[in-house]
Amino acid sequence: MTAAGRGEIRGEALGTPSAGEVVVEALYSGISRGTEALVFGGRVPRSEWSRMRAPFQSGGFPAPVKYGYSCVGRVVGGPDALRGRTVFVLHPHQTRFIVPGAAVHVVPDGIPPGRAVLAANLETALNGVWDARPHVGDRIAVIGAGTVGCLAAWLASRIPGCDVELVDINPRRAEVARAVGVRFAEPAVAARDADLVIHASGAPAGLELALQLAGVEATIVELSWFGDETVSLPLGGAFHARRLTIAASQVGRVAPAQRPRWDSRRRMDLALALLQDPALDSLITGESAFESLPDVMARLTQSPGDELCHRVRYS
Repeated sequence: MTAAGRGEIRGEALGTPSAGEVVVEALYSGISRGTEALVFGGRVPRSEWSRMRAPFQSGGFPAPVKYGYSCVGRVVGGPDALRGRTVFVLHPHQTRFIVPGAAVHVVPDGIPPGRAVLAANLETALNGVWDARPHVGDRIAVIGAGTVGCLAAWLASRIPGCDVELVDINPRRAEVARAVGVRFAEPAVAARDADLVIHASGAPAGLELALQLAGVEATIVELSWFGDETVSLPLGGAFHARRLTIAASQVGRVAPAQRPRWDSRRRMDLALALLQDPALDSLITGESAFESLPDVMARLTQSPGDELCHRVRYS
């Protein structure tokens, strides 16, 4: 991104890898539409410029900046143990790059490289479900059928006895909900009295809806990041009487309950292993060539339509 709302593809000299580094040739990358749209639109608050840096980011906020964190490629240089392997890297969109060998995650056999671009979003959803700490048999509402919301609902639905409902204002999201095996509802008919609510819509109205759906003493886990937007909530109603809790979740730190035994590498390896399910291909709703990335980012930022995960192709 060269300025808010504008991007271009630039050449970059790679140099020679040192011992322990690998050369990765990109196959696919995924656009994390919520966060990357905020970055592309120049909406990262100054207070978050340091915390929002992506691994291997170049430049700084607000611009110019090379951003992104969902790349799948093939190792074409480096240690023999990694050479030729398909890997996932938290790296910006780029045709070829050099990173430390410790920064790559080998994609498990049987998982198509094109599906592996979902790993970063699935890691976010996984951490959010850990933060939510659902119980067997819970009634769970997931608000926002974007990529992260769909993945969180998919994960929660695999807990025995849990009744999961995916809520969105877009009725066309019902098809995606069916594909990942969860019930769908529009806000007006969504079930109330949820034991747990996960909010991932990125819209203040979605968080307000979460207050309506949550049962007494329920927890609302906030997965959305609003950038520079101020969010107002009606906390003067039954919020206190029902003793609701709003809890933040952010993938930058492993959920507290898991932190003594888990680190980010183990968490990412789990996210990659969970991508065995072909149903998750339904979350990839668009694909374009790397050369068109500046135009695609401008379109997704201004008018995303029904897109979930947009995949960038490098060959």
